[in-house]
Amino acid sequence: MLKISGLIITFNEAHNIVACLRSMKQVCDDIVVVDSCSSDNTVELARQEGATVISQPFLGDGPQRSVGLPHCLHDWVLNLDADERLEDDLVAYLKNTDLSQQKVNAIETRRRNYIGNQTTRFAGQYPDYVRRIFNKTQADFSPVAAHTKIQSNSLKKIPAHITHYSYKDYPDIFKRACLYGTWQAQTIAKTNKKIGPLTPGFHCLFSFLKHYVIKLGFLAGHDGLAISLGKAIASYIKYAHAIELRRAREKNL
Repeated sequence: MLKISGLIITFNEAHNIVACLRSMKQVCDDIVVVDSCSSDNTVELARQEGATVISQPFLGDGPQRSVGLPHCLHDWVLNLDADERLEDDLVAYLKNTDLSQQKVNAIETRRRNYIGNQTTRFAGQYPDYVRRIFNKTQADFSPVAAHTKIQSNSLKKIPAHITHYSYKDYPDIFKRACLYGTWQAQTIAKTNKKIGPLTPGFHCLFSFLKHYVIKLGFLAGHDGLAISLGKAIASYIKYAHAIELRRAREKNL
């Protein structure tokens, strides 16, 4: 088995960090936690589990993760969120595969997303491929405030799995929609992307139809509706708040 470093970013993840680290330790002999000045005991728990902890005020999703890469001892890195766990098939793949012989610099796995203890394959919740394994000498995170992706020029998809405890309940879906939409707005506001008065509403409607109709969210009952509404709200906030930020910037010029 090729040696792999683990990487996690955290903020007040005391309820998640131990289970996440123990999941990663099945395949990683080196784990780096980049913590955004948590006020709970996330840092203490991570150190007790043997992780190297770096304290860094939050820079945005992509830049925050990139901070940890120089501290990772190995070229190949497994990046998880604190609410994600490796499933047995992915553990087996990583233990039995020499990543250096795969002729790629990043690997995507399938992810099962949960609301509480419920999961569904509708509304885009499965297989939901995510890029979590990569060679840090050849790939890095996109420098965005929310929903960063590993930028790579060669990729392999595998049918192994990550479990993602994405939402605690329905209110958590909408709480996160507002948070992530706000972060994404900050990125968009800094670009030259054209945003008209109808853009927020159009993207909101398209996102809802995409998840509820095209991705069959209606077959998942209340879960599918809540997910689709959450995605729509996040999309609306992303563009509407970007307009606000640009207006504020223009007034200060």
